[in-house]
Order: sequence, then structure tokens, then C-alpha cells
Amino acid sequence: MVLNALIVDDEEYSRKSLYFLLQENCPEVTIGAIAKSVAEARNLIEEQQFQLVFLDIAMPKENGFELLPTLQKRNIMVIFTTAYDQYALKALKAEAVDYLLKPIDIVELKTAVAKAVDWAELIAQKDNDQVRNEAIRKEEKSSRKLSIPSTHGFNVLETDDIIYLEADSNYTNFHLKNGEKVIISKPLKEFEDSLSNVDFIRIHKSVMVNFKFVQGYSNKNGLQIFLTNNVNLPVSRRRSSDFLDRAKQYFNR
Repeated sequence: MVLNALIVDDEEYSRKSLYFLLQENCPEVTIGAIAKSVAEARNLIEEQQFQLVFLDIAMPKENGFELLPTLQKRNIMVIFTTAYDQYALKALKAEAVDYLLKPIDIVELKTAVAKAVDWAELIAQKDNDQVRNEAIRKEEKSSRKLSIPSTHGFNVLETDDIIYLEADSNYTNFHLKNGEKVIISKPLKEFEDSLSNVDFIRIHKSVMVNFKFVQGYSNKNGLQIFLTNNVNLPVSRRRSSDFLDRAKQYFNR
């Protein structure tokens, strides 16, 4: 991971020195811009996206701490760079990645950058997990109900109420846990994509079952499964490997 960084320092020598040190020793960082003041830094942050700011503290007009609300609003990490050690506690309370005293030591700089990269990767992983979990929740929510056509409109079935589906030419028989059988004038293929995301699996060209109602299987006389409604169904040889893999995943989760 490469972080786009902003250097904020009112002293030209400090800006150039830090830029050189980063260029020579920290390939994980790209310097996207350099600012001479907090006001200039705010403008740059409005124009560009930064993951990290190297921030001096003692500057004219506004000190580095006055930039923190802008950085926190955008979740930008900060490494303080200052010649004064009396700000260390305040910097830590501001949840800075690190606090470097000038003149900046190369080893300490590399350690601080490594911390920033670790933080960024953790944040990215957390964000990815949240996005993925939200997508799964939305998918499950939308897939828990299945709309099926009826003579005068449509009916809605809870997928958890469906034990298995059975193809019958261009019709599909829905076998429900209450013992009912609902016949729909659509082929089984029409339902396969929407149901495969909610624990259903095609075990035969004519049958799709809900893992929730599978209570066992045997390969004694060809692979077959036993359902909770006392129905036994064969698994085709072509689909047996996929069924066994999915069964292990389902029952071990």
C-alpha cells in the first residue's frame, strides 16, 4: 500500500529535508503536495485526497493542532513533526500515528511510516468487511422472499418454508414444510439464480433442495439425501462433488 501524503511546515529547510528523507527511505509514501501553513493545507485537502499528513505544530497564525478537525473529518492520519517535545502528550491525545522530533531520525521516520501503513491497511480491511457484510445482509434480506406468479397475480413465499423444488416439464413444483405443494408455470431454471444465494443447491437436473431441510445423506447405493419430511432424493453423479463440497461448508459453518 502506498499512501498519498501532505507535508505541512512553515520552514523551507524542514519541508525540503523531510521530502528528501521520505523520497530516499520510504517508498510506501508519495508526497502529493507541500503546504507552508495550515490555511494552505486546508485548501489542498479540499482539492486532493490524502491518507497521511506530516504536520508541524509551531507555525505562525495557526498551529498544527488547528488543522486536526479537518483531518479527523476526512479520516486522514497524522504524524507530527516538531522541534518541541512539550507537545507530545497533546499529540498522543489527538490519536496521532506518531510524534517525531526535529531533526528527524531516519529510523524513527521509517518506523512512523510503517505504523501509518499498518493503520491504513487495518482501516481498509475494516471498511471492506463492512461493505461486504452489508452486501451480504442486503442480499439475504432480498432473497428471503420469493415472488411466484399465480392465476390472478402473484404470491410471496418465504424461502425458509421451501423444502425442495421439482421440475415437471415447463412447470415447477414447490414442496413446502407445511406439506403443501404449489405448482408454478415456470421451469426450474427460472428460480435457480435467486435461490442459490440462500442455501439452495441443484442436486439433479430436476431437483433443487434447501440445505436447511437436509438431515443426512448416503452413498451406499448411489448418493442420496434424506430430508426432514421423510423424502429421499437422488443426487446425480455429475453434481455429487459440488453437493458434498457445499454440504461441508454449510454444516461446518
